[in-house]
Amino acid sequence: MLGMCLGAHPLSAQRVIPVPLSMEYGVGRFQPSPKTGFYTNVQGDEALALRDCLAPIADFGRQQVRDKMGKNTFALLLCPQSESLPTAESYTLSVTPQQVVVRATSGAGLFYGIQTLLQLADNAEGKIVIPAVEIKDTPRFEYRGIMLDVSRHFFTKEHLKKQIDALSRYKINRLHIHLTDGAGWRIQIDKYPRLTDFAAWRKGVTWRDWCKAKKIYLPEGHPEATGGYYTKDDIREIVEYARRHYMTVIPEIEMPAHTEEVLAAYPQLSCSGEPYKNTDFCVGNEETFTFLENVLTEVMELFPSEYIHVGGDEAGKKGWVTCPKCQKRMQEENLSDVDELQSYLIRRVERFLNSKGRKLLGWDEILEGGLAPNATVMSWRGEEGGIAAATSGHRAIMTPGAFCYFDSYQDAPLTQPDAIGGYLPLEKVYSYDPLPSALTAEQAKLIYGVQANLWAEFISTPEHAEYMLYPRALALAEVAWSAPGRKSWPDFYSRALRAADELKAKGYRTFDLRTEKGSRPESQEPVSHLALGKKVIYHAPYNSGYAAGGEKSLTDGLRGNWTFKDGVWQGFNAPERLDVTIDLEQSRKISEVYADFIQVYAPDIYLPVEVAIAVSDDGESFRELTRLFYTVEPMKAIDFKRFGWQGETSGRFIRFQAKADKKLDGWIFTDEIIVK
Repeated sequence: MLGMCLGAHPLSAQRVIPVPLSMEYGVGRFQPSPKTGFYTNVQGDEALALRDCLAPIADFGRQQVRDKMGKNTFALLLCPQSESLPTAESYTLSVTPQQVVVRATSGAGLFYGIQTLLQLADNAEGKIVIPAVEIKDTPRFEYRGIMLDVSRHFFTKEHLKKQIDALSRYKINRLHIHLTDGAGWRIQIDKYPRLTDFAAWRKGVTWRDWCKAKKIYLPEGHPEATGGYYTKDDIREIVEYARRHYMTVIPEIEMPAHTEEVLAAYPQLSCSGEPYKNTDFCVGNEETFTFLENVLTEVMELFPSEYIHVGGDEAGKKGWVTCPKCQKRMQEENLSDVDELQSYLIRRVERFLNSKGRKLLGWDEILEGGLAPNATVMSWRGEEGGIAAATSGHRAIMTPGAFCYFDSYQDAPLTQPDAIGGYLPLEKVYSYDPLPSALTAEQAKLIYGVQANLWAEFISTPEHAEYMLYPRALALAEVAWSAPGRKSWPDFYSRALRAADELKAKGYRTFDLRTEKGSRPESQEPVSHLALGKKVIYHAPYNSGYAAGGEKSLTDGLRGNWTFKDGVWQGFNAPERLDVTIDLEQSRKISEVYADFIQVYAPDIYLPVEVAIAVSDDGESFRELTRLFYTVEPMKAIDFKRFGWQGETSGRFIRFQAKADKKLDGWIFTDEIIVK
């Protein structure tokens, strides 16, 4: 029966990622031979390119190209739109012992049918064989994207082309390149040469080195300068390579924030007019818009994409409050606050892009102050931005950090290369559904697709980048393409193991699923102890944004996982940091008191520099049990440490204090105070 569960088929059925809409195995197999022919009704260079895609399983000579279909033939057929081929990317694949036929309404659909065919092919005793099968397939979402950050660490055009090879195999069709940010400008702009002569080069090989070096830029050719950029010919080569893989490249030019490198090269575009003083463009300065329009004009000449991404995220906006030019702009445009001033910039840039036949794409902060009329929102701070966009009639692309930020650890952090923090294993990526249940059926049509992002603050080599991408990008591909009813985690896991092996054989570095350790052991089961469910008195408040379970959190028996954002770790940033008293309700014999703490460098979460534990019978007069001192390693990407006391005592009240290093002035996070 068509659409039979993949698990009922032989192992060869387990190979296809993303899983097709319907798939039925037949009897026998097709085996190419030197006499196997090739037929297509596609014309011109596209026919040759598609024929070349079959090279891994069939090497056609000139004499093997047929002028009609027949037996012992690979056929690629363009057909009218139909129920079986509802979109330009839909395809059908029919394999019998006599022939292989891929049908689609466009070259893209034929290309994706070929990718499925290549995954099905097996090398049996030195010969290619393809199982007999009937497949009907169509994508769930039109936009299926991966973002690569080349600003924080520059990656060559060869690296990008290598990823296009892999990602297109799994039907990813958008490559979003984060070309500009504070850590480096990465694209040649003829009108502003200092963007690449100066702003593309920095002091410090890694992002952390650059941060320690006070974020200084250096002229190209300086002995200490590291970085790089893409020439216009490089960009043309990347875009054309992607086109041949039916992938669209979307450039991102950040504004109004994440522009330190621009403002160091052209300080007149900042509110202060001085380098290294501001991180946001001066919106009151007309020269800012001249600059942006000139840059975007050159960018659009290189990228034929429907969308131009303008960033729009994490603007500090502080300089705008006191900047005379910005204040004048607000007064003249009747803008009530700096959020509306940002909206003014985004709307004005959108009008310019629209006038050139392009559309604006931005992170969900572009909603603040009012969304530009035709903008599409990329929702990264959860799903709220995407929901807000869709309910107001705008397209949205879902990319929430909890499911789609591949710079997070994919396994137990202390066993992994450095990452920015968080914990995003393969199974969690696979579990994501980009269609929020809060949307109506009509609003859901505005969810354009889904994207995963690989930010590169902690990723300085191509090998590390691939390690973070694969196999998680395969899970994202299935989320983006496959119907939810066709997904199965156990089945996908077996297919991902095989696909990872294939990627390794082709020279990609991938995470080893077979050695995965999984979640933090302490988080797997609640812990029972004397303070379980007991009242906690907070002498210093927890932060409302990281409240976890509120006032019951530190004695609810729940232990945190590898990420501070899991809703179990409780965060403190008050001057006193952590200072609580637990009421055991009666005097108890006590032999141990301890708590675990997490450090994550990127968001300024550090282990405590001092911990004090005391006991009391009346809640007023306390006896100190221990005072522990610790030297924090501030540049350590992530760490976990237990602070506690063991001995013999008794009492009703336990006071637990943890102080931060004043020089670091960071957060403190803990999950449970355990009393035994």
